[in-house]
Amino acid sequence: MSKSNKVLSEIKNIIPGLIVAILVSLISMGLAKFMPSLGAGTIAIFLGMLVGNLFLGQKVFQSGYKFSETNLLSYSIVLLGGTLSVTKLMELGFSGIIFVVIQMAITIVGTMYIGKKLGFSQNFRMLMASGNAVCGSSAIAATAPVIDANDDDKGITITIVNITGIFLMFLLPVLCGRLYNHEVVKTSAMIGGTLQSVGQVVASGEMVNEHVKEMAMIFKIVRVILLVVVVFTLGHIKHKTNHEIIEEEVSDVKKGKIKIPWYVIGFFITCALFTVNIISPEVSSLFKAISNKLEIIALGAIGLRVNLRELIKQGKSVSLYALFVGLLQVVTAIILISIFL
Repeated sequence: MSKSNKVLSEIKNIIPGLIVAILVSLISMGLAKFMPSLGAGTIAIFLGMLVGNLFLGQKVFQSGYKFSETNLLSYSIVLLGGTLSVTKLMELGFSGIIFVVIQMAITIVGTMYIGKKLGFSQNFRMLMASGNAVCGSSAIAATAPVIDANDDDKGITITIVNITGIFLMFLLPVLCGRLYNHEVVKTSAMIGGTLQSVGQVVASGEMVNEHVKEMAMIFKIVRVILLVVVVFTLGHIKHKTNHEIIEEEVSDVKKGKIKIPWYVIGFFITCALFTVNIISPEVSSLFKAISNKLEIIALGAIGLRVNLRELIKQGKSVSLYALFVGLLQVVTAIILISIFL
């Protein structure tokens, strides 16, 4: 198959699911006018879950759903950078960065320990650690080849990490309302420093307000930047505990094969351009409007990809593992926020 034919084939595979995600987002935006307290993003997730599990969960739609969730959300994040100045990023402060680093370290160590007590393999525990500490599926995909994990471990871990994130995505806004009365920095730290995927951070922040969503994304981006460090560390641990040479896998990190996601770089570029006024306020407003629309489509796709049957199928031990890790993350965040923020 020629390159052009391959591209056309991929586009054809994406279109059905993309159309469904767009329709879900349009309906959600319409419903949000009557339910402004919920917001279009939240409605899109719930509507997507309903539609995806009852009617449109077939394989033909999955490529489009995945494209909408990953690619469109990435474009949304890059455009979001064009609405924020460096001054806004600096609101995180040194204490905010320390919070993120310690939160990630405790998540990794705790996840490895809990998994060992529950009898899971080292590879499975490492995938759970990276997925929960950094950025969900992306971190798992980056870690798997470095530790030589098999496809079964990778698939189950991606499923359980995403399911954990979905639950926390709805829980954290309520919890932060009780604990912090939705104070921006503390609520953003809880959401951005805890949730597994970028999409979940956007969705959860959206449930509170625009300021929390933006600040939570900054906390999350710091975690994503540290992906290289986490993957290298886990590869090094694997090498030492097995007492064998895995230079090929670990050297992938050294050679730069494990890279910071492109949208993080794009976010900082557009942020810098806005700070020095190359992106004008008028263009920034356009960026924000487009970013918001892409975000709602992506959130609808997140809902469409939630497979409730997969959740029911997971065994008791895997469910307990996810529960304990989620509790660890939330409790640790509460303690660290009280200390640093």
